[in-house]
Amino acid sequence: MNSRISTPRVHTSGVGGESPCPLHEFAMAFTSSPRGARLARRLVSHRLDSWGHPYGGRVNETLTLITAELAANAVRHGHVAGRDFHVRLSQGTDAVRVEVSDTRTERVPVLADAEAPGEAESGRGLLIVAGLATRWGVTPRDGAPGKTVWAELRLA
Repeated sequence: MNSRISTPRVHTSGVGGESPCPLHEFAMAFTSSPRGARLARRLVSHRLDSWGHPYGGRVNETLTLITAELAANAVRHGHVAGRDFHVRLSQGTDAVRVEVSDTRTERVPVLADAEAPGEAESGRGLLIVAGLATRWGVTPRDGAPGKTVWAELRLA
């Protein structure tokens, strides 16, 4: 079931090196399904709009696409039966950060090369994230098994 999560905020070097208290923050757990990934994307877009980054604007469109890619990867590659994936969106004064966490520790994404995978129907998601985000990375999930894939976008 999709639900807000109340895990403690642990500051990782993110949101442009800001203080541990971002200006805005949103966090929610989603079912590890295509429907959950779609809902995560839509709620991130809605939240960004409510924070002053309108639908159709650079920040909203870019972070919505990044969230879609990371959530799809969490569902496709990070799925563990009965476990949700989590999305956290936070905004500091100079950047917005999205984090997607799942419970698959052994499936850590890597960006091996900058080439698209030929005629394959998948495998371009992290290339898209790398091309759109100011910076991105993978960290072990704090307080639970799994990993967090995060991406930041500078507010220019």
